[in-house]
Amino acid sequence: MAEARVAVLASGEGTNLQALLDDPVVAPWIALVVSDRADAGALERARARGIRAEHLDPKSFADRVAYDRALAGLLLGGGIDLVALAGFMRIVGPELVGAFEGRMVNVHPALLPAFPGTSAVADALAWGAKVTGVTVHLVDEQVDHGPVVFQEAIPVREDDTWDSLEARVHEVEHRLLPAAVRALGEGRMVVEGRRVRVVPEAKR
Repeated sequence: MAEARVAVLASGEGTNLQALLDDPVVAPWIALVVSDRADAGALERARARGIRAEHLDPKSFADRVAYDRALAGLLLGGGIDLVALAGFMRIVGPELVGAFEGRMVNVHPALLPAFPGTSAVADALAWGAKVTGVTVHLVDEQVDHGPVVFQEAIPVREDDTWDSLEARVHEVEHRLLPAAVRALGEGRMVVEGRRVRVVPEAKR
């Protein structure tokens, strides 16, 4: 899939989107950025690069199923091959997951299955965890559950605050997510049940 068309779903400032835009392999693949928030910084980052940016407002739909169906239609209508969830703060439903089975990755700020959900960094601090980290995984129909592609541990320091730990988490996210999208787009991701093997990149 040398010319993969990638959609990025994001709800916030878009720092993980920026990491994808800064990757020389992935950047040309990004064809669409979608957010559930009109004021998401991710949309502005996309527009600054001349990439199609769409706000899909959840309030415009009767329920989560209708939103999910509309989102799937937007992506399929845009000829999207792969989807990257980059800080998308909504649960994606079975219709969208089914449309992109094996072709959707999410980045999560913890070592899954520890600390799933939207407050993983705060949860690790509150738990007194000595180690947390980052997981990139394939998306399935359960929240923060799909097969793990990459994980990297991050020690939690005695003096860590949410801001200091979050900053180190972001550094790792910004490396692992582009690597996962590259592997998926280049057909180097081999999935066997819950085990994922990533074939090393050829030297460029």
